[in-house]
Amino acid sequence: MNTAFKHYRINYQIISPTLRLLDEEGKQIGILSKIEALQKAKELDMDVVEIASNAVPPVAKLIDFKKFKYQEQKKERDNKKNQKNVGVKEVRLRPFIGQHDFDTRLKQATDWLADGNQIKINVVFKGREITRKEFGFDVMKRFLGSLESIKVVREPHLEGKVLSAMVVPAKKAA
Repeated sequence: MNTAFKHYRINYQIISPTLRLLDEEGKQIGILSKIEALQKAKELDMDVVEIASNAVPPVAKLIDFKKFKYQEQKKERDNKKNQKNVGVKEVRLRPFIGQHDFDTRLKQATDWLADGNQIKINVVFKGREITRKEFGFDVMKRFLGSLESIKVVREPHLEGKVLSAMVVPAKKAA
């Protein structure tokens, strides 16, 4: 499934002759030899897992290793679930855009902002439309004014024959 798992030394894979042993709750049992630790684990039907190999002596814990791995995978899945995948979406407008097209693009942009995406708004000039830049700036201003709870990251500016601006959703008051 996932190859990014941390490798733990368990039971007989542990190299160090002495270990600082902890129980399942993390309370210290003491410094024991590797053999004593393995015997204690066998009595309790658990595994000795080395959790801090760089310590002197290395720290090991008495736990059920399969249960531990399962809980670690579960924690990783939950972290992935809570992760937000943010992208940059693009809305293309024209300086002489029709009202219905404008409303459609506005609704689309509003949905994307609600999902937490950034939006790049482009007003594309074709042919001699570039001679009437003010129409493009008016469309951009109208579009930005219609969007609610946004933060303009990059103000409208011309890049060749494209007038573009970048907006992100405003942070919600916690």
